[in-house]
Order: sequence, then structure tokens, then C-alpha cells
Amino acid sequence: MATRRARAQQLNNHRIGYLGVSSSAKQKTRFDAFLAGLAALGYVEGKNIVIEQRWLGSRPYDQLDNLARQLVDLKVDVIVTHATPGVLAAKRATTAIPIVIAAVGDAVETGLVSSLARPGGNVTGTTFFNPELSAKRTELLKEAIPGLVKAGILYNPANPSNGPVLVAVNTTAQSLKLELVQFPVREPTDLNDAFSAMAAKSVGAFVITEDPCLSTMFRPAPRSRCSTG
Repeated sequence: MATRRARAQQLNNHRIGYLGVSSSAKQKTRFDAFLAGLAALGYVEGKNIVIEQRWLGSRPYDQLDNLARQLVDLKVDVIVTHATPGVLAAKRATTAIPIVIAAVGDAVETGLVSSLARPGGNVTGTTFFNPELSAKRTELLKEAIPGLVKAGILYNPANPSNGPVLVAVNTTAQSLKLELVQFPVREPTDLNDAFSAMAAKSVGAFVITEDPCLSTMFRPAPRSRCSTG
């Protein structure tokens, strides 16, 4: 009996909250990699850690706040999440529990951290420079199609990370003398309208911003609703 209590206490010593922003195959791969990374460090679920999972699935981004609060109520020791909507929800839920970013578009530009050298607050993790990346994709699009005069950009307006992205891509498009048309897409049903509008506006090619839900729409798996804004 004492041994069982000791094991239960050991499990409760390390409790991780994982807030998943979508349930696509890509996110499943990321979660599996997360588990493998923990295992490499000697942390195994069911042995010396407990992982509390909360997944957004097909629900809109505004449901992330409730999921993040659930993890806080479970008194997890740390929250691991990804994408700007996930990190923002975790930040709104707690200022005390450490938040680790698995991946996010640009933590500085979106105000998630103060700087890369000194993040401040309770947030740290991995970021990449999404505005610069999207701008580079626009340059590559023009290089691949030299005669391109009008391009489109698909983005999810419910994701705050797209603000800096649109600014960077617009600046690059202007320098390339390329007319850029924006096409907001919140859910799969918006795609048909976006592509019809592209055809009507004679858009020759388009780029896609980084967004968990938007990426899911272009996968062969069954499409699910992303966000109603």
C-alpha cells in the first residue's frame, strides 16, 4: 500500500499540461516528437511524469482560453503549447505557471516575449521569423514566375501572428512591383470562395501563411472548421 502511494506521489511530482492547437496529423507528429524528446531525457509518461492533454480539434480559437484554464486548474507544473493563439491563451490563463513554446511564428513581433535574449514573464521556447519567411516565399514566387504581376495571400484573420506577416509580405510585394491581394480564410468553406475570387481577379499564384488550422485544410485528412474569429 505504501509503495502505491509512493508511486502516485512520484507521478504527481511532474505534471505537464499540453495545449494542442489542432488535431491534424502534423500536430500528432509534433506531439510524438515531444514525447520522444522527454523520453531521451529520462522522462516517461506513466513512469515519472503525467501529461494532461487538451486539444482544440475542430473548435474555434476562442475555445483555447477554456482549455488553458482547465490545465491551470489541474495545477500542472508547466504548460507546453504552440502557435500564437495557443500561447496567448496560456498567457491569459496564468502568469505563474511556466509556458514553453514548442513553435511559434514570431514571439517578439506578436508581443509574446519582450526579446529573444530576455523573454521576461513566464514564457520561453522556440520561435522562427514568420514575417521574414513569408516575405522570402513571395520573392521565390516571383523568381519562379518572372512574368507574375498579381499574387494572392491566404491567411487566417483569427490568428494574431498574421498581422506582422501581412506587413512584411506587402512590403516585399511592392519592392517587386507585384500587386498583392489578400484572401482571408477562417474555415474550409471559405476556400472555394477564395479561389473563385482569385480567378476573377486574375491572380496568377498565391502564398499561404503559417497557421495550424489553415495548414490542416490542405491536407488529405477530413477537413474541419478552424475558427469563426
